[in-house]
Amino acid sequence: MEHSRTRIIIDGAIAGLIGAVVVAVWFLLFDLIRGHALETPALLAATILHGSHSHEVQHGLTLLALEYSLLHFGAFITFGIAGGLLLEACETESSLLFSLVIFFVAFEVFFIAVVLFLGPNVMVELTWWGIIVGNLLATGAMLSYFFWRHPALAFNLLGGWISIAREGVTAGLVGGIVVAIWFMGYDFASGNPFHTPAILGAMVFQNASVSDRIQATLPLVLGYSILHFSAFVAFGLALAVLLAASEWEPFMVLGALLLLAVFEVFFVGFVSLVDQSALEALGWWKIVAGNILALIAMATYFIRSHRGLGVKLVERWAMLDHEGAEMGDPPPPPHEPGPSHTSHL
Repeated sequence: MEHSRTRIIIDGAIAGLIGAVVVAVWFLLFDLIRGHALETPALLAATILHGSHSHEVQHGLTLLALEYSLLHFGAFITFGIAGGLLLEACETESSLLFSLVIFFVAFEVFFIAVVLFLGPNVMVELTWWGIIVGNLLATGAMLSYFFWRHPALAFNLLGGWISIAREGVTAGLVGGIVVAIWFMGYDFASGNPFHTPAILGAMVFQNASVSDRIQATLPLVLGYSILHFSAFVAFGLALAVLLAASEWEPFMVLGALLLLAVFEVFFVGFVSLVDQSALEALGWWKIVAGNILALIAMATYFIRSHRGLGVKLVERWAMLDHEGAEMGDPPPPPHEPGPSHTSHL
């Protein structure tokens, strides 16, 4: 037991290091895209450790970033160890699962609360969605490493949800790759390599319009690619959960079909809402075609694992139709006794 506890502590610390690296790389890309490398950790160090303002960050930028990195990695290592011990405790005490959920939700909102507490100047530099994406990426990386190192613990805690999550992540990656290949092929054919992710990345990270001269840089393309695949993985997980529920209630397939329809129109609506000129530059048909190709690829992957859902849906529909027909039949008339016959001797 002592050896197992020591191993969990070590793996929790390593998971914390992985989460810290993920967040650090995410915000490094974020700063490089905006043209201010290391600004985020330097701003946080100046505000938290020195009480300085944002205009003083440029003095000693590297030193401030190093100071915050020490605090950042120390906090993530502590969080990783605490999360590992709590995961181990949940294996023997199932009532702690709710506490585990609260623990990870608190991790997601803690950093936003700290930034809000530090004041509006910091919040302007660190967008709320950037914080959420960074923390979600770190949480996913930490849990993936820890469950990879402790598969028995993962199975005892999650059971059948492991296969559902694996299916959803795989389907999301399939869809994301299909769309990425579609856009990349179109851009290369038109002589503008990586033009599409560069435009979309500039819209998201820099609030730039298409009229601006947007160059496809590695941080810009890589940053948008992270968002792109994260969105597809989340969509794949949602579909996997709905299809798993459809095994018990086939009509949940209709919810999955509705989600597919929402996904198809969401991206076009988002781009047109942010910048109408971007939709014209990208071409709405190109976006729709890419999404349709992704949906076909994801649906093909899911069908391989849920071949019997169509039959179950038809059987369920027939059952409800039969029950409705029985409820709609008029009740039989009451039995009326016939005339009595007496025998005469």
